Formats: sequence, structure tokens, C-alpha cells
Amino acid sequence: MNNFDWKNLIDPLFYIHFDINGVKMGIYIVLFIVFAETGLFAGFFLPGDSLLFLAGIYNRELIENIVFIESDFINVTLLSTLVAIAGILGNIVGYWFGAKSGYYLYNRQDSFWFKKQYLIQSKDFFERHGGRAIIFARFLPIFRTFAPIVAGIVTMDRKKFMFYNVLSSFLWSFTLIFAGHYLYGFLLNNYQIDLKEHIEIIVIGLVFVTLSPVILKLTKKTKHSKNEE
Repeated sequence: MNNFDWKNLIDPLFYIHFDINGVKMGIYIVLFIVFAETGLFAGFFLPGDSLLFLAGIYNRELIENIVFIESDFINVTLLSTLVAIAGILGNIVGYWFGAKSGYYLYNRQDSFWFKKQYLIQSKDFFERHGGRAIIFARFLPIFRTFAPIVAGIVTMDRKKFMFYNVLSSFLWSFTLIFAGHYLYGFLLNNYQIDLKEHIEIIVIGLVFVTLSPVILKLTKKTKHSKNEE
């Protein structure tokens, strides 16, 4: 493992290329990051969307950590399925945590790891969209972390929650991982554009695209509050 830098925490490639004494651990770290971002409220700052997109580009390197598969399609499918399962388990933990500690969270003071405003915004989002909020939130940073917790707090029906949990996790993982893998191959084969040489642009672009709905929501809410005053 190379010398650690705090900037690595928001760098998707740090997790993909993670190794300990020469032993590649990328696939395990990616799965843990997905689990943490969707199941632990402390994981809201982790690079979920960009991590999955880049995982699609580096899918063979990740899967070879556990098994060698010749077929690219099977590689990408297996990686997407493993990520989906990690996301499902993460949401289950988030739901359980919300059901057990809702009162505590609403009365907890803000810290670096926890912002109550994220919880309140996620609750509003959840109440407007119902079960679909689980699907929408999976593609939105911050909301992705707090949606299952809020579902637990408001005691959403467990069977309904599991349906949307499984559906959203597979949609999220397959969409981003397949997009990363096949867009990389398409641009390389047809236009000789190697996305591996433009990682920073990809990460910044994905962060902008995924955060823009959150920023717009916060802007509208701020304007609405000022108008009421």
C-alpha cells in the first residue's frame, strides 16, 4: 500500500487499485465502500457513482482479484451483481439502524460525520416520493445514504422496502458499471479515446451531474425560506 493521503478518500482509483503488501484488495474495498455508502450514515462523502463507473472500466482488474474469467460480459455482470448485493445489504443495515435509532438521530448534534439537515431533507424527499424514493435516492449522493435510514425511521413496510431496495440496487450497479465498461470500449475502438487517460474529467463530470439535483433542491429551499421571511 502506498503512502496514505487524505485526498485519497475521495479518489475512486485509490480504492480500485488498493493493495496491501502487493496483494490486490480492490474488489473487496469497492464492495465495502458500496455497503458503507448505502448502509452507514458516515459514508455519505464516499465516491459511489464515480467509483462504479470506473469499476466498469477496470472490471477485469477487480474481478481477477477473486477469479479469472475470459468473457468480458460475464466479468461485468458478475461485478455488477456483487455490487448490487453489497448495496442491498447496506440498505438493510440502514433500514435497521433507522428503525432502532430514529429518535436518537433527530436529537443528535451535528458533527463532521453527521449532518441533521441531510436527514431532514431525505425525510422530505422520501415522503414526497414514497417507495420510489428508494430508487431515486440510489442515484443521488447523500440521499443514497440516508434514504434507507429514513425508511426505517418512518417504519416503511419491510416487504415494500425490500422490493424497492433490490430493484434500485440492481438498476444502480448495472447502469453505472455497464456504462463505464461499454463506453470505454466504444470510445477506444471507434475514436481512439482512452478514458483511463481522462479519469479526473470523468470524476468531476459525474460529481457535477449527480450533485446538481441536490444543489438545485437546496437552492430552491433556501429561496423559499427567504421568501417566507
